[in-house]
Amino acid sequence: MPYHIKKTSILGSAVPTDGAAYYAGDNKWTNNYENRKVYVNEADANSQQATTVSRTIGDKTYTYQPDWWKNSVVVSE
Repeated sequence: MPYHIKKTSILGSAVPTDGAAYYAGDNKWTNNYENRKVYVNEADANSQQATTVSRTIGDKTYTYQPDWWKNSVVVSE
């Protein structure tokens, strides 16, 4: 069963589609359902959706999940 990653578009209902954004790969999102990245298995989609970023400030490293991933969900078709 194929999977994809979806979130509410930051443009909300102003988007000419259903107000959703789909992960398209290469750190890009699309409002076009046909251009979404499709994952063969759920584990790959969950791994991508769990992406975190690390930043070092001085001698401290901070790891966090950006909002665009935090507010997304893995959806099966």
